[in-house]
Amino acid sequence: MLSQLGFPTRYVDVDVEEVVAPDTPVECIAAGLALLKAKGYALPLAVDEVLVTADTIVVHKGEVLGKPHSRQQAFDMLRSLSGDRHTVFTGVCLKSRERQVVFTERTDVVFRRLTERDIAYYVDLNSCYDKAGAYGIQEWIGMIGVERIEGCYYNVMGLPVSRLYSELQQLIAKS
Repeated sequence: MLSQLGFPTRYVDVDVEEVVAPDTPVECIAAGLALLKAKGYALPLAVDEVLVTADTIVVHKGEVLGKPHSRQQAFDMLRSLSGDRHTVFTGVCLKSRERQVVFTERTDVVFRRLTERDIAYYVDLNSCYDKAGAYGIQEWIGMIGVERIEGCYYNVMGLPVSRLYSELQQLIAKS
């Protein structure tokens, strides 16, 4: 998505343990993880480079739904989201040599009631194990299951590109 915004892009791996303090408010977790990833990038940035790190979480009834570790966990997550509203928070950290900006974007998502068959079909045929809340809005389950959203669609995909573009423009202008 970054490339589509017109910025030259290079992808790097940042290996950090994604841990936050247990008393962290849910609306601050994703931004804290994005900041942790930025701190984990050890190489110096060139004068014209901006490091972008992000993390996305799904919150349902006050519980953070991370990435599922098993088929059953993915199934249970989707069953809990079925017929209900949940919130997606994506935290983003932009870091240049001179500045750092951290922000969080929120999107509320409402799923229609999913059948057990729908859930099983999706879990068995898709890579839901690398997605917070066990789903990708751009995949089959999003197409048939998402009744409505309030906020940025791309935020649910993991990167609020409109806000990111605006924040990058401001960061570049101040540099």
